[in-house]
Amino acid sequence: MPQTLSVIKAGVGGFVGGGAVHPEVIEAVRARLAPAVSAGVLLDAQAYACGDTLFLVLSHEHGEGAEPVHRAAWDALTAAATVAERLHQHGPARDLLPDAFTGNLRGAGPGVAELEFVERPSEPVVVLLGDGAANGAFNLPLARTFADPFTTPGLVLAESLHEGFSFEVHDTVLAKKIMFNTPEETYDLLAFIGLTERYVVKRVIARATGEVVVATSSDPVALGSGPSAGRNDPTAIVRCHGAFPTVAELTGPYATPQLVDGALRGSHVGAWLPAGLTEAAAVADERRVVALGFQVADGRLGTPRDLFADAAFDAARAEARALTAALRRHGPFTPHRLPMDSVEVTSLPAAAAKLANRWSPL
Repeated sequence: MPQTLSVIKAGVGGFVGGGAVHPEVIEAVRARLAPAVSAGVLLDAQAYACGDTLFLVLSHEHGEGAEPVHRAAWDALTAAATVAERLHQHGPARDLLPDAFTGNLRGAGPGVAELEFVERPSEPVVVLLGDGAANGAFNLPLARTFADPFTTPGLVLAESLHEGFSFEVHDTVLAKKIMFNTPEETYDLLAFIGLTERYVVKRVIARATGEVVVATSSDPVALGSGPSAGRNDPTAIVRCHGAFPTVAELTGPYATPQLVDGALRGSHVGAWLPAGLTEAAAVADERRVVALGFQVADGRLGTPRDLFADAAFDAARAEARALTAALRRHGPFTPHRLPMDSVEVTSLPAAAAKLANRWSPL
């Protein structure tokens, strides 16, 4: 019987600024999810924080976009936001639009990644939690894992991967989508998804079996809805092994830290640092990405494996900090500061209005 893994994320309040989530807020969301598991709405439910964003990992049998699942998540997040407001947290309920929930979380503020599948005898799934990055931040590592044989030897050696993958890419400006088949359309794929501020990988599908392997929280409607589009704390679900890349092939790209949009007030470029859960709360400028591995069994998530807590990523963490320090020395200048149409928090419109009559023709 098909089951669905839903990862629903939202910022409901930052603990001492925007770098963490208060323990009482996390406990509130977990307590609110427990009755949904007891009632059979959810098979399993877990909650984690990366930076100041909550991520709900939910297993169920209702399919994608199911009202009871989204309702349970909305109730849990609003309960957590109430605690955050009581504790005077930073930016409480910032991703929960008042009166926006009408049976589905699409357009209500939170981000959603959902993947429906038939559980295999062994079903390893990795959930990626991103902080302080735009939705397109997963484009580069997903391209390397699913289209680069230098990253994924299985593309050459494993018959089950040899047919390649299809990438569903969303144009977040025009709200359109397109499919690219690799390996034959790899260059066309890269021509678009290299522009991460506009084109976003939404799904990856195995061409050999037609199964969805990757789902991300990228939503073209949410991305085009306002200035906060530049920083959306993305999440992704990835199935591994068997006819898909291994866990090592999925996590390998993160050993080379990449630069992402969304650091420092959501208005600057910073390095994405692969972090274990104990380092997922940020104080310094670099952003965090966490990888949790679940061995799904009969719909239950079980105990997660904290994949980026491995010492193998120590060098990447050091490099990410060095990259961020180099960018910070640019201060308010690009390439550290994002282009004007991507900046989340800026005083430029007010300054432009104040000085408008002081500009004269050349």
